[in-house]
Amino acid sequence: MAATDEIEQIAPPSRGPFAGHYRPFGGYGALVLAFNASLVGFLVAAERRGRLPERYAPGDVALLAVASFKLSRLITKDRVTSVIRAPFTRFQEDVGHGEVAEAARGTGLRRALGELLVCDFCLAQWTAAGFVGLFAVAPRPARTLSAMWTAHAAADVLQVGYTRLLESGS
Repeated sequence: MAATDEIEQIAPPSRGPFAGHYRPFGGYGALVLAFNASLVGFLVAAERRGRLPERYAPGDVALLAVASFKLSRLITKDRVTSVIRAPFTRFQEDVGHGEVAEAARGTGLRRALGELLVCDFCLAQWTAAGFVGLFAVAPRPARTLSAMWTAHAAADVLQVGYTRLLESGS
């Protein structure tokens, strides 16, 4: 039995919010390791090349934040991007505005990836790291992509607001 399998078999606590729920700790560990190793590798390489900005302007941080929100939401909830999640998730239901609810499936790393791919809060750290990393090495493309997803997020707000306005009869 591999060390990862042994970790997977650890019994959950008998009480508390995770009692009786399978948690793929080996898969989680692999994701944590991959994220942090990539982040450290990027930071070391970018610093050696003098590519890290001294500071980020508040407007850039806001743009990157909204873009990270929108991209993580698109990846984790959008009906069309379900093709990306399909190997790791199973459909549960349509939840409106082009979004779906899905649940992670499988065990081990497959399950951990599924949980990452259905959690917009979880994936936001990964998308934010991608945007900030892109901003460090290629600020113009980063701003362009961020502006696109920020505009998309604003359009979503307008779409939902307009729909609610029509439904209210105002």
